[in-house]
Amino acid sequence: MKYTVSSINIFLFFKLPSVWWSGIRVKKISLKRCRANVRLGWFNKNPFKSLFWAVQGMAAELTTGMLIMQSITTSKKNISMLVLNNKGNFSKKAKGLISFNCCQGEMINETINRLLKSKKPQTLWVKSVGKDESGDIVSSFDFEWTLMLKK
Repeated sequence: MKYTVSSINIFLFFKLPSVWWSGIRVKKISLKRCRANVRLGWFNKNPFKSLFWAVQGMAAELTTGMLIMQSITTSKKNISMLVLNNKGNFSKKAKGLISFNCCQGEMINETINRLLKSKKPQTLWVKSVGKDESGDIVSSFDFEWTLMLKK
């Protein structure tokens, strides 16, 4: 798969439909960062008229996972990836348009290079931060990913 905004969003529709129907869309991706947006709507709201926490988690995980998938594809090796742990922090009610950003592409690439050299499973914590239209942080998520070479 090419890692362009349009190809990723098509991938979401077919492979991760819950992400698509929740309104999450990748807006920007590079080797260093990934940004996904989600707007509060009827389908993704909670009873408190804000963005459901799990939708925020999906958007956050997507930004970290896309950077890892892109790095794996670039390596041309058969590598498995799996979330081992995650932590979330909610600091403000999520209303309106929320943008989740992960800016750890370089660290991800370094970890994959370490995996390829050592051939031993690697773990890494990757962060995604969600901000509202005012630039205020509404939530942040940390995901512990495990990476292994497949045989």
